[in-house]
Amino acid sequence: MKSIPRISEAEWEVLGVLWKKFPLTANEIFAALNKHGWKLNTVRTFLTRLEGKGVIASQQGPDGKEFSPRIDRETCIRHASQSFLERVFGGATGALMLHFARSERLSPSELAELQAILDQKRKGE
Repeated sequence: MKSIPRISEAEWEVLGVLWKKFPLTANEIFAALNKHGWKLNTVRTFLTRLEGKGVIASQQGPDGKEFSPRIDRETCIRHASQSFLERVFGGATGALMLHFARSERLSPSELAELQAILDQKRKGE
């Protein structure tokens, strides 16, 4: 799939369930999302939308229609990240990194990982 469609926050929740385990029926996905207080029909609506967007696929299983992701989690994250970077920071990766480094608390292990990435980037340039 060349272009990944926009995925709403609620659709990300549904996909999160499917990325952990699939195939699943609408009832199984509904049960996994019980913390949201959604109705089964709401979950079915999200599944219909995701299938229409080509993000998930369905097939008939022994317990009814079963759903599976067509796009892996990392691909969706990469696309959403790039879209966010373009919309909010005009594509300037450095500005994004500086913003988060200045405004967010980072653990010692996160700081060490960030430093290692920066060191590697310096060596590669």
